[in-house]
Parts: sequence; C-alpha cells; structure tokens
Amino acid sequence: MRNFLRIRRIMGRKGKSPMEIKHILPNMVTSGNLLCGLFSLILTLHGRYVPAAWLVFFAVIFDGFDGKVARMLGGGSQFGLEFDSLADLVSFGVAPAILLYQVALRGLHISGAVIASFFALCVALRLARFNVVHVPGPFQGLPCPAGGLFVSSFVIAGVNLPAWAMTCVMALTGFLMISSVPYANMKKLTKKTADKVKCLALFSMFVLSFVFMKSAAPMFLFALYIVSGLVRFDWGQWILKPEARDEALEHKN
Repeated sequence: MRNFLRIRRIMGRKGKSPMEIKHILPNMVTSGNLLCGLFSLILTLHGRYVPAAWLVFFAVIFDGFDGKVARMLGGGSQFGLEFDSLADLVSFGVAPAILLYQVALRGLHISGAVIASFFALCVALRLARFNVVHVPGPFQGLPCPAGGLFVSSFVIAGVNLPAWAMTCVMALTGFLMISSVPYANMKKLTKKTADKVKCLALFSMFVLSFVFMKSAAPMFLFALYIVSGLVRFDWGQWILKPEARDEALEHKN
C-alpha cells in the first residue's frame, strides 16, 4: 500500500494523472481476449484440444466487446489499439496455429511447422496492415478473428481432415487474411441504421445453426462468412435500411 501511494505521489509531481476507468475497462476486456489465447495454448500442450479450440471462440467474443466498451465510454487510446493487436496475434494467430499443428499437421514434420508458422505470420501481417492502413467500409482481407476461429472450428466440430487438406485450409485462410478481398464490416451498425427484420433473420440463423448443428455451427457460420467475401456479398450493406444504404453510397462517391 505504501508503494502504491508513493507511485501516486511521483505521478502527481510529474503532472501525470492516474489512468481513468474509461481506459481501464476496455483494456480489461482485451485482457480477457489475451488470457483466452494463453489458456488455449496451455490446454493444447496438455492435449485438451476441443476446450482449447472453444477458448478461441470465447476470445472472439472478448475481441468484439472491447471496442464497443471503448466507444461507449469514449476511452479509445493508442495503447488500447496496440494491446488489442498483441492479444489478437496470440488468440487468433499463435494459438490456432499450434492447435492445428498438434491436431492435424504434426505428422508432416517440418512442412507442418512451416504451414502453422505461415498462418501465424499472416495474422501478424494482417494486424499490422489494419493498424496502419485505415480504409472506410468493408475490411480489406479476412479479419483475423474470423480466420483464427475458422481453422479452430474444425477441432470444435470434430472434423478430422487429412493433413494435406488441413494444409490447404490453413494456407488459403492465411492468404485471404493478407489479401484485398472485401469482407463485411458490421462494427458501425446502429439501431437507427440497421433493418430490424434482417437483424432478426440473421440472429435466427445464428441460433438455429447452434440448435441443429451444435458443435459444427462455428465452422458453418465462418465458412459462410468467408465465402461471402469471395462472392463479394457484403453483409454490412445488406443489413442496412435502404435510406442508410443510399446515404452510405453517397458518402462513398
């Protein structure tokens, strides 16, 4: 306690105020993302592959909420941006790469290690580009959370692909992340701009996929998202109200 008070006094002398709660809360949510990735790695090392894959799924949930909390509190910062990227690299790059290496690629020896490393490298490159190049509208390239969870979802679903097939899946997913293929960005949707009927339809599809497909639902949903980018279908534009879509097109032009 004395050390804490001493640090407070030193910060006060230097004219620096303690970090505000609006900055702390988003970073705490990001910490949940990072911890999911770390625990996923630990479980993978102990051969608990399915729980390790589910932790990647939970990391996606934390990753989706940290930005919402920051925007709600007005506490976005450069620190938070960098911390989020580091957490994403662990949870959606390193953790899925090691998981899939242990589950499907280990028999390929050095080739399997190269493919797993390639996937993690693509995640790092995708994150670095996202932090530097800010393009309005759809994401340029497959977002890392979608890529990481897609490859991990094969483990969740219990789909045991041959090593060569899993190699193709990981390589293709990696290439899509560093590509310029547009993928729907639904982060800026609001209650005013979103079509309620389409939102309900999308939510119903999400729920029904888990009801009928159970553990295979994440694989189906993220495969659908990946294909939508390849065929240039923008879920973000589709879910908008007609007037909001027209306004977005006017700003784009």
